[in-house]
Amino acid sequence: MMKDMGSSGLEDLCSHINEKISNIKKCILLRDIGEHESCKSVLCRIQHEVVLVHDLLNTMEAEVKQQEKLKDLLKEIQKAAEKDQKEAQHLLEHIPPYLPKPAQNCITVKHEGQTKAVEPKSTQKHSKETKVIKEAALITAEEFESVPVYMKGRITYDQVNAVVQQMNKAVVEKYKILYQPLKSMSAPARSLYHRFIEEETNDTKGAFFIVEADIKEFTRLKLDKRFHSILNILRHCQRVRELRSSRLVRYIIC
Repeated sequence: MMKDMGSSGLEDLCSHINEKISNIKKCILLRDIGEHESCKSVLCRIQHEVVLVHDLLNTMEAEVKQQEKLKDLLKEIQKAAEKDQKEAQHLLEHIPPYLPKPAQNCITVKHEGQTKAVEPKSTQKHSKETKVIKEAALITAEEFESVPVYMKGRITYDQVNAVVQQMNKAVVEKYKILYQPLKSMSAPARSLYHRFIEEETNDTKGAFFIVEADIKEFTRLKLDKRFHSILNILRHCQRVRELRSSRLVRYIIC
């Protein structure tokens, strides 16, 4: 509808200008009449029409220039919007798999008579409990850049966060077993449970930790030289700290 109104207005304007030009042509054809005193009023009218057409053409020229500037500006805005759209689409299709996440993971433990959530059911009826398992936050890009070059070597940002995720997995699996009622455990889970208890000390009270045996049990990480290099980076970024004893190294989540 707006397009039709614009088209109609332009046609009216062109018709008006053509009418003025036609009047001028007619007056020019009759210019010889101007030599007569009686025709001076006609000449004045012609002059007035010429001035009006001149002013109108000047106004149109200014408007056309303004519209051209607006058109160029809109083209620039369109190009910028298309560029932003492509960048946004690229980011959407290449979201980094290792974005920082909350440092804690809540696991809901429900008992017999209730729907199973994460933990198995208890043989006793209790109200709903909420257990919190602390996980290490993923390393941010800024933190990784701040790690000394000698410490990083050829280790990549993604490799570091892959280890963080696997260690978090081991922590969660371990404490799911610890939070599970002992009577409902399978024999392998009960064996792990007793090992977990034996590995605790006064220094680990209230802390969440794993040992290398847990990493082997719950993940596919290779405990090689690169793994220990990544552990150095995680200590540097305060994601884990080590608690050593004569026979065991405990990795405590910070």
